[in-house]
Amino acid sequence: MTITATGKTTSTQTNSNEGVAMTIAAVAPSPAALNFEALAARVSGEVITAGHDQYDEARKVHDVTVDRRPLVILRARTRDDVAKGVRFAVQNDLPLAVRSGGHSVPKMSMIDQAMVIDLSAMRDVVIDSYRRVAHIQPGATSADISGPAHAYGLALTTGDTSSVGIGGLATGGGIGYMVRKYGLTIDNLLSATVVTASGEIVTASPMEHPDLFWAIRGGGGNFGIVTEFEFQLAPVGQILGGALILPANHDTVRKYLDYIVTAPDDLTTITNLMLAPPAPFIPEDRVGEPILMVLVTWTGSQEEGERAIAPLRAIAEPVTDLVGPIPYPAIYVFMEPAAAPHAAVVRSQFSKAFSDESIDAILKAMGHVSSPMNIVQLRGLGGAMARVDADETAFAHRDANYLTTVLSLWLDPEDDAVKHNEWADALFSKIRQDADGVYVNFLENEGEERLREAYPEETYNRLAEVKAKYDPTNVFRFNQNVAPRS
Repeated sequence: MTITATGKTTSTQTNSNEGVAMTIAAVAPSPAALNFEALAARVSGEVITAGHDQYDEARKVHDVTVDRRPLVILRARTRDDVAKGVRFAVQNDLPLAVRSGGHSVPKMSMIDQAMVIDLSAMRDVVIDSYRRVAHIQPGATSADISGPAHAYGLALTTGDTSSVGIGGLATGGGIGYMVRKYGLTIDNLLSATVVTASGEIVTASPMEHPDLFWAIRGGGGNFGIVTEFEFQLAPVGQILGGALILPANHDTVRKYLDYIVTAPDDLTTITNLMLAPPAPFIPEDRVGEPILMVLVTWTGSQEEGERAIAPLRAIAEPVTDLVGPIPYPAIYVFMEPAAAPHAAVVRSQFSKAFSDESIDAILKAMGHVSSPMNIVQLRGLGGAMARVDADETAFAHRDANYLTTVLSLWLDPEDDAVKHNEWADALFSKIRQDADGVYVNFLENEGEERLREAYPEETYNRLAEVKAKYDPTNVFRFNQNVAPRS
């Protein structure tokens, strides 16, 4: 199924809503020195520059505060377009950024005065139902994948939001709705087609370029542009899923955290500690109070699922219980607000244990939020994710029990970003004592020290060696950048 070098200009930008300011500088030739018409004649996709009627729309990303003006956007349609785009950028000494779904947490999928290779039009999803295999292009979103796969009673564990592109998600790991049963998204990767920094098109798999295959499974966009993923799908059709909404207090949070990492592997939850929104499923007198919105995915039999979910329901009298038999793609309905463009401050960490002090700090912070949309997301891990050896993929935090993410969210791009940063940073500083690593996909521009938390030293050094082999001049640097080992 198809779902289908004479003058120099320097641009320096700092993301205003980052807690730790990091400057991104792009140095590019003068536009007058570049032959974009020649590039357009060689590719099947669109070449979009300032003045093009689609330029302003093409440069939009998911974060409404990002307003950047690249020199050129190549909206690629094929892997050959991508390869030609990379070669054009290298030959013309153009800074190169890559956009997939546009959800980049560090806000580096659109860069001033750079060339952007936009993969959002590459959304083909082809299902081989006999082999339970999907061939997926990098611009395809969770929604693009879940529907076609479900038609065959199959599924792939991907992101928690329907609009997230698979290109960025998968290369960072992919902690989704079925992580405890089917591991990370990358744990289901069979092979990938990659355009390297030289513009060469290669296959990365256990048999071909195995070092590159290891690196793209958790090492982010450092090593090339993946133009097609080959994934093993899981036999998942109907699930027991939906939202179980509980009151949020110290006792309920503690019981939730203690249970979820010991539950059967078929049970994965993603839980938002938030203020109850004015929604049809929330009683009017409960709007505005702290709640635990537990998004449940059970992939086994319904009878066993009811038994596994019972301890969650027993934590406290539910505010609302919307858990029942649903098709797997329906789980994304509960995160629809996150699919809409917004602004965000993100602070995240893995941990093996979750202290009472951190629970208290989170609950206290929810009493004085910077926005009614603020969320602390709690995910219980373990299960299949933990049964993969730490050195098998570049994603190495296999022994983490929890992923905690502090999210300060707002809609108006003119809103005061400072207050949202201050709220997130203040809370994050109070839970850091539990930290043991960070998920690279949930890392903003927070400096080298934080990047090192994403990878143990041995993993980081190995990534730097692979980087030196496939991208020795750091062409792919607008990411959570691991510099090539000299």
